[in-house]
Amino acid sequence: MSAPSQFRLALLTSAAVLIGAPVAHAADAAAADAAAGGGAAVGEVVVTGQKQQYRGDVPIKELPQNVQVVSAKVLDAVGVTRLDAALDLVSGVEHQNNFGGLWDAFSVRGFSGDPNVPSGYLVNGFNSGRGFGGPRDASNVESIEVLKGPGSALFGRGEPGGTVNIITKKPQFSQAGSVRVSAGSYSTYRAEGDYTNAITENVAARINGAYEDADSFRDYLHSKKFVVTPSVLAKLGDKDTASYEFEFVRQEVPFDRGLVALNGNVHTLPASRFLGEPGDGPNKDHVEGHQLQLQHDFNSVWTLLLGAGYRHTELKGYSTQAELATARQLLYVDGHTLSRQRRYIDYDADHTVLRGELDGRFDTGPFTHHVLFGADGEHFNLDSLQERVRPPAASTHPTLTAANAVDIFNPVYGNTPPLTIAQAFTNTLEKQKAWGAYGQDQIDITSTVKLRLGVRYDEFKQNITNRLNGVVSGQDIHHVSPQVGVVWEPTPIVSLYAAYAKGFRPNSGTDVRNTAFAPEKTKSREIGVKLQTPDHRITATIALYKMDKDNIITADPVNTGFSIAIGKAQSKGVEVDVDGKLPGDVYGKLSYAYTDAKTTTPILDADFGRPIPAGAKLLDVPKNSFNLLLSKDFEFNQDRVLTVGGDVHYVGKRLGETATTFMLPSYTLVELFASYTPVEHVKVSAEVHNLFDKFYIPASYSQLWMTPGSPRTFTVRVAYTF
Repeated sequence: MSAPSQFRLALLTSAAVLIGAPVAHAADAAAADAAAGGGAAVGEVVVTGQKQQYRGDVPIKELPQNVQVVSAKVLDAVGVTRLDAALDLVSGVEHQNNFGGLWDAFSVRGFSGDPNVPSGYLVNGFNSGRGFGGPRDASNVESIEVLKGPGSALFGRGEPGGTVNIITKKPQFSQAGSVRVSAGSYSTYRAEGDYTNAITENVAARINGAYEDADSFRDYLHSKKFVVTPSVLAKLGDKDTASYEFEFVRQEVPFDRGLVALNGNVHTLPASRFLGEPGDGPNKDHVEGHQLQLQHDFNSVWTLLLGAGYRHTELKGYSTQAELATARQLLYVDGHTLSRQRRYIDYDADHTVLRGELDGRFDTGPFTHHVLFGADGEHFNLDSLQERVRPPAASTHPTLTAANAVDIFNPVYGNTPPLTIAQAFTNTLEKQKAWGAYGQDQIDITSTVKLRLGVRYDEFKQNITNRLNGVVSGQDIHHVSPQVGVVWEPTPIVSLYAAYAKGFRPNSGTDVRNTAFAPEKTKSREIGVKLQTPDHRITATIALYKMDKDNIITADPVNTGFSIAIGKAQSKGVEVDVDGKLPGDVYGKLSYAYTDAKTTTPILDADFGRPIPAGAKLLDVPKNSFNLLLSKDFEFNQDRVLTVGGDVHYVGKRLGETATTFMLPSYTLVELFASYTPVEHVKVSAEVHNLFDKFYIPASYSQLWMTPGSPRTFTVRVAYTF
């Protein structure tokens, strides 16, 4: 039996043991985010019996960094069903190239990771961004935390701008459940279910999931999704609890590189125009994931957490997309014929994680120490195959079939080359092994002054086998990530903080000498102020930051078609976040970000080979972005509640293609939402997205790969809870 199979069997066996174990009750508690009116979707309660890894017992207000939380109630009110839509509510998080819609991609504070893989994010502290599991569904999301800036001393090996951590819905010890169905524009139908109860007086279980079937405002596109996430919570003694969660996902996602901008005009084509091939069919995502966590409470102060995770992902399918090489593109010759590539991808990834953490506090004289000591290790295997057929040089005057071409104004599909002539241009097996150890001490110097000291040590081993030429390459990296921060609370309402940290993120791939790329390294500085009203109804954060990143992948100036890791960039900016109950019992959530992200050294673009001068803007990062959400509940007799609200989302102009002057225009979107409980346990809700039917481009990679945003859409939902 293979190692991944053995690990999977061990997790399943552990889950079976948990279900049969003698267990005491886990305390149900009201949701802690009272200011946002948040809480669990079922019964408005959460289980507090298990802690979160990497967090310890320090409240958010005392952390020397900007941390934003989006609650389940906010996600439900706005009708969010995907991670990328939820992150629109957080300052400084912007859309990036999502590989034709096959995964989630975003930047935090102007910095994104490797554009050839999904953005990294955590689920219950486990890295679930590794591999290719498709766009993340929100059906089992309890809340989303975005921990920005100097946090590398704990997480390590993460995305440079910040860490997104999804907290999933946990089992409860009283029966509760919900069923929700929705219908929307473009034949979009969705059903969700959620049920939790005690199996015995000592074991609780929960199962939730969703099924979605949808057409699209884009011609010929159809998608399907099935997600189910059962979980178990148990207590193995007076001081021991355990949880297990299984994730099963099947998605069919059409590959879509979007629109083209002829001569820089983003309005060249209608938003519905599809420039791929309907006959390619959908790409298929498969996910099977396991998370197991054990918690031992030595007493009310000291806790030991042990965790294990395994996640297998697969992504397979065909695609047809615009050819980016100028010499091969007929569109630049006649202004209407688009030359295209045909591709086939087969990605298979296995990710195994083991971790442990001890947290608690103790006193030394007048000082109180809140400490964390932990270690984690991971093993990641990625088997990548890409085959493609490229069009010939435009100067040879190829036929439509030879160029795999369509007329962008009057597309006639079916001019695809035979797959038998496809050639593999990527066929690699990459193995990564990593482990890290970390320690953090947040010291209460006085009742108003807190000092945080942290350090993380990482070892990262990478082995890449190129099956096309038989070359094996790799690297062995050792890295230390220090962190220091201070918090001063001059009043119970105000806290000021400052922080500094270093971090790193491994790069995938090799240079012309088959040498693995050096990892990206970052330095982060941040100062800010946090406000919290005495009744905790309103919280606010204002943060100023500056980050530097080096070893960005760039084109090799000597060896055409190869890359090196020498690029450097800088991001600095301001964030303003306000969340809570305003006068008149109006709930408000405001997020604003000013982001100045640019290169700091002249480099060559890795994909296009174009020179990028120092000071050039970074792709898809607006200088200004803004989001304002307002809602109000009107309570009638007993359980009759009417909720009405709206959301305004603004994104400024931003660079749409690296090493050019092509800019995506700014846009403002307005959304309205409302819900009403006509009878007990039944809620009817509706949303209107993009109320004024604006044409907009959330992100692009080039003028030939622009992702259009959805026009005005309507959604109606009916939910029954018990």
